[in-house]
Amino acid sequence: MNLNMLLLIAGMAAVTYIPRVLPLTILEGKELPPFVQSFLSNIPYAVLGALIFPGILLIKEGDIWFGLVGAFAAFALALAGANVMIVVIGSIIVLSGYLAIF
Repeated sequence: MNLNMLLLIAGMAAVTYIPRVLPLTILEGKELPPFVQSFLSNIPYAVLGALIFPGILLIKEGDIWFGLVGAFAAFALALAGANVMIVVIGSIIVLSGYLAIF
């Protein structure tokens, strides 16, 4: 491994590590306001939606119904209160049926 590769790895490690450690050291022992806590607790859902939604519309060689059927099945199961594994397995089963029919 040459020096450029080692510097690249060290740089990537630094830009990954610093944003994770900095808030921990600065905010240690401090209580955030309820509004900020509420805002931060919704970020994972927003990011997950932003990552999944384009995949729903661009899945399986342009067959938009494949993505929409899978999304509807997952949404219905999640709304019914199923845990994550049931939602994933249920969506797979529904999409397997969709592929068998179409």
